[in-house]
Amino acid sequence: MHSYDMVSLGRTGVTVSRLGLGLASLGGMFAPVDEDQARATIDAAWDLGVRLYDTAPVYGYGRSETRAGLALRPRPRDEYILCTKVGRLIEPGGADTQSIWVDPPPGVAPRLDYRYPAVIRSVEESLERLGLDRIDVLHVHDPEQDYPTALTEAYRALADLRAAGVIRAVSLGVNHADVAARFIREAPAPGPDCVLLAGRYTLLDQSGSADLLPLCQQRGIAVMAAGVFQSGLLAEPRTGAAYGYGRVPDTLLSRVRALRHLCRRYDVPPLAAAIQFAFGHPSVAAVVVGARAPHEMDDNAALLTHPIPPELWRRMKSVGLLPEGAPTPSAEA
Repeated sequence: MHSYDMVSLGRTGVTVSRLGLGLASLGGMFAPVDEDQARATIDAAWDLGVRLYDTAPVYGYGRSETRAGLALRPRPRDEYILCTKVGRLIEPGGADTQSIWVDPPPGVAPRLDYRYPAVIRSVEESLERLGLDRIDVLHVHDPEQDYPTALTEAYRALADLRAAGVIRAVSLGVNHADVAARFIREAPAPGPDCVLLAGRYTLLDQSGSADLLPLCQQRGIAVMAAGVFQSGLLAEPRTGAAYGYGRVPDTLLSRVRALRHLCRRYDVPPLAAAIQFAFGHPSVAAVVVGARAPHEMDDNAALLTHPIPPELWRRMKSVGLLPEGAPTPSAEA
């Protein structure tokens, strides 16, 4: 499999590259990234054939969307798929501040708002920051923050935008697989077209496979798997705080070390196993990874193509590092 391989995004009629670039890091997540480096990173992704880009208003409080637009505007608009999100407005006095964003633009902050008018306003402001004429895939971002309003007003706004041809697909951007499964079951027909699932279908966490992924497979809903590196734990086991953990539990660290040891035995970089694992599930159309510099994008593309012997997946199951029934990529993928 290569970064430039193209696949249909479920029932949407949209075609995306198997590898997508998540643009949170380029908004200054955890560490600053200057504008030239951000653009060079997106340029590197483009040169590798990446045609799926995912951003959000909250990423750097608008900075990620602005940088995405600067890099993508010169490209032929029909040759890539752009995703962004709704659920937070970026404005003066916003109270939904997040400490993970380094040096965000002064005077503004996010405010949660899933009401219909706020969603329409969010789309208009995203398009202004992007400087583009359309958004392809629009996610309801973190709907658990105000689930009743997200399910009713935000979804209705996105469904109306889809019906009007303003967007091509309605999606959910979630960290909680159970929330997404509930949303899909409770949303009015035809429901969401796809899901961006972060951190819940990975080598370390397959909780998305309990309900959400089979549901998506049954309904023809495409899944974009994100957070597959589990905040870098597979690259560098550490005891301190990591995304999603106040402190990394000892049991998880033991699993990470065991996975790394097993990968070394088969001459497979742990991150290659991490980026390829999700493709074993038939509902997963693409994997979205972050990068903050061009060389990281090059590394991600190389990890996707690294040969992984089927015996490694079998061994992971036999020693309890993966569930016995977990689908794994074929050698021909």
